[in-house]
Amino acid sequence: MDADVERDIDADVDRGVETGVDASADPGADPGVDTRVGPGGDTGAGTVPAGSAGSGIMALSLPYQVVAAVALAVAGVFVCVHLAMVFLHVAPSNTLTKRHGQAVDDWIYPEFEQNWKLFAPNPLQQNVSVEVRAEVVTAGDGRRTTGWIDLTAQDAEAIRHNPLPSHTQQNELRRAVDFYLNSHSDDGTPNGTRGRLSEEYMRRIAMLRLDGLASLEGADVRRVQLRAVTRPVPAPRWSTEKNDHTPSYRDFPWWRVTDADLPDGAARSRAEAAAPSRTEAAAPSRTEAGR
Repeated sequence: MDADVERDIDADVDRGVETGVDASADPGADPGVDTRVGPGGDTGAGTVPAGSAGSGIMALSLPYQVVAAVALAVAGVFVCVHLAMVFLHVAPSNTLTKRHGQAVDDWIYPEFEQNWKLFAPNPLQQNVSVEVRAEVVTAGDGRRTTGWIDLTAQDAEAIRHNPLPSHTQQNELRRAVDFYLNSHSDDGTPNGTRGRLSEEYMRRIAMLRLDGLASLEGADVRRVQLRAVTRPVPAPRWSTEKNDHTPSYRDFPWWRVTDADLPDGAARSRAEAAAPSRTEAAAPSRTEAGR
């Protein structure tokens, strides 16, 4: 009888070694739960694994959670507004675009302007530049007319090697010329208020560019004239296409410069220069005062 009991005990011990269960452990304990006592008397049951802590935003402190949540909310609102504006811009005319069309255009232009010139079947093969000349009055030379100044070349120089050029440098002149041509007849007659407004816009752009030239420092610009120069892009050397490389010119009329067309600094200089003459004209002479 004792031999049978010893054989059963040995068999149980062998089965415990094979299954990885400690034979000395509590028979009623769950084999999947670690019941060993830790250094502080803690049994390890119910402890949180190391990788189960909060992740993402929840892993940040409360102030950073608030900042991150606000940033995500602002970005989400911007994306939704932008998608809605682009949808209304490209969508057919409807009630919303008729009522809020100006707001949509203000959002799209000029930062998100879209066109299809890249995918056109016959893309542009011309370089169009805008040039200006001025009639100025100087103390030494009197009245003279400057040579043609290439404003488009100035923009190209500002854009070259600039990874993030502004839309003003890229589109101001082109859009100004388009505005002028679309608001004038073929003979140069302005079509109502928009035509006159386009002329003022062109004059102010020209004066803003001329104001920064060292060659005109101290000169009083009285009139300006602009022109559009169209130069065909020559065909590549490997092409058999023949095209005329002769540039064509479209001259705009001479426009008299007003005080409203001058940049702020130039306007103040002209006002200060005219102030003494007005003061002298208004003040009585000594002879008159003696009388």
